[in-house]
Amino acid sequence: MAWQFLSAGSTPAELGSKHPLLHSLNGFIGRQTWEWHAEAGTPEQRLRAEQLRKGFTNNRHEQKHSSDELLRLQYADKIESKAHTLPTSPLPPGSPEAERVEEHLKGAISFYECLQQEDGHWPGDYGGPMFLMPGLLISLYTCGVLDDVFSPQHKLEHIRYLRNHTNKDGGFGLHIEGPSTMFGTVLNYVSARLLGVSAEDPMCEAARKWIHAREGAHWITSWGKFWLAVLGVFSWDGLNPMPPEMWLLPYSSWTGIGYLHPGRFWCHCRMVYLPMSYVYGRRGTCRETELTQSLRKELYPVSYDSIDWNAARNQVAKEDLYYPHPLIQDVLWWALYKAENLLLGSWLRKTALAEVMKHIHYEDENTRYVDIGPVNKVINMLCCWMENPDSEAFKRHLPRIHDYLWVAEDGLKMQGYNGSQLWDTSFAVQALAEAELPDVSNNALRKAHEFIHNTQVIEEAQPPLSKYYRHVSKGAWPFSTRDHGWPISDCSAEGLKAALLLATLPADQVGASIPQERLFDCVNVLLSYQNWDGGMATYENTRSFHKLEMLNPSETFGDIIVDYSYVECTGACMQALISFGKAHPTHRRKEIKESLDWAESFIRSIQKPDGSWYGSWAVCFTYGCWFGIGSLASRGNTYDNDPAVRRGCEFLLSKQGEDGGWGESYLSCEKKVYCQLEEGSHIVN
Repeated sequence: MAWQFLSAGSTPAELGSKHPLLHSLNGFIGRQTWEWHAEAGTPEQRLRAEQLRKGFTNNRHEQKHSSDELLRLQYADKIESKAHTLPTSPLPPGSPEAERVEEHLKGAISFYECLQQEDGHWPGDYGGPMFLMPGLLISLYTCGVLDDVFSPQHKLEHIRYLRNHTNKDGGFGLHIEGPSTMFGTVLNYVSARLLGVSAEDPMCEAARKWIHAREGAHWITSWGKFWLAVLGVFSWDGLNPMPPEMWLLPYSSWTGIGYLHPGRFWCHCRMVYLPMSYVYGRRGTCRETELTQSLRKELYPVSYDSIDWNAARNQVAKEDLYYPHPLIQDVLWWALYKAENLLLGSWLRKTALAEVMKHIHYEDENTRYVDIGPVNKVINMLCCWMENPDSEAFKRHLPRIHDYLWVAEDGLKMQGYNGSQLWDTSFAVQALAEAELPDVSNNALRKAHEFIHNTQVIEEAQPPLSKYYRHVSKGAWPFSTRDHGWPISDCSAEGLKAALLLATLPADQVGASIPQERLFDCVNVLLSYQNWDGGMATYENTRSFHKLEMLNPSETFGDIIVDYSYVECTGACMQALISFGKAHPTHRRKEIKESLDWAESFIRSIQKPDGSWYGSWAVCFTYGCWFGIGSLASRGNTYDNDPAVRRGCEFLLSKQGEDGGWGESYLSCEKKVYCQLEEGSHIVN
């Protein structure tokens, strides 16, 4: 194997004691890391791992997603000796008999139980984006610790990943499924060079040819411009301003300008632009090296000194331009650009930088240095280093980097979160309980119950919440781990549904129920998420106007400025509140009824004329319909008595393939119309 997966419960010493600066609220439950051990596994397993890697590479343009084969290989002995196996005889014609279905369920549950960790969660790959690892590598190189964090094996494994996910035209996409973009190609070219790949390597030559054919790296998107400027291979004059002074604006709505305060932005947006503004405000730049000097020549088909950096601020390659700047943005950036020389080094700038660092430290400390996501985690770390390279804050960041790294047969990648542990486990509980095979599933349910119990957020972030623009957390469930701790509406809903379902099963078989006071806390959080339109957003309420999206500076990402109400979040919360009401009919009964009525109206109002709902958090209309129809059905609405349910079902039936399955493409998310996969149906849909 060589690479070994580690999680809490089975290996607590490895996860904690090696790094005395690591801190956890619950003994690192849910934490997932990979370590290199040259002698790990048997010779046969190490040979099999190489075969799996070669198999992926040989098929990389047809099958771009890995299948977590290395994780499964680590548990091969358990899988081989599992209690129940799948039947191998051919299925008889017509509908299978109940006994045959039960045999398949027992085999599937036994297999799934083999992958469950001792702390109760199921691990898995949450990779896919191609723009995350470059920021980490640039930051580590800038801080001078790249070789300390990335061993030779880490470097080789990510180079494998880059080679596996190069597109046929030589470029790299925004994500592994996507066509080549300047953002993806430039940053992953830089990654390869930072890891020691030669500029004459065929992969680098092909990527450089792609970049030069589109006029050069100064046509990269704003996030890419930021990372290149940090590395010292792009002028800070080529960026539209990200002034830290925006954090000194008044927040109160009565001021009018308070609606523009970044504290009203969607949390993922503001937590990225928060540290970006600090780095921009300080012009934080890597020291010049032979490599950065060389990259200045490699990335541009013209002389570096001849580039018009003022023009470069608004130059974006056509392959990347998903969200063009409206005129109001160009005017705003021009005005701020002209004012920047007055602000740089001023008393106001120093005050703003100090304020920004307060918020960065708050975020780090309240997430145990995991942070809300991989982008702000890396830039927060960079800010701590810029503030003080010898600080404890910077040192605490380093071991938590590994929470975001994942190894599979396609290589080493950086995940879009520190995992989806709570989310996956909550759905696993619901599926296992639905199977009604307690003799087979109770052991897995007991461990999952313990994980859900230990992952609930049971205290607020540090007060005062309002000063740091945080929503209430106590009682919620996060997407991943309690150490991460950011509350999310649909994760809280699914966690609550799982907890309520487990409470109906015998305690001597699946463990004691979560105390009802903690369930009441979760209901309080769910009710607090409801927006003025009746819907629920993700982490917080919608705090400003949707029209603020006209200030979205990213070019690549849409709908990121404010938190919107979504069918998925609203539907999940509705189903959880209904389940809770059945178990605890007297608790806040009137409020829950009013909330459900309001939420149902929202669900109905956003249904599209063709019967579908647009899903924002998975692919896409199929996913939206799951929550739209499910939420209406949870209130007693059916195909026969509700036209909205009927239209939703008819939409899904219209997309069913000849093989009986569904196969929606990720392009539906981008184009906002249903797009069918050319390959046909797949298991997820």
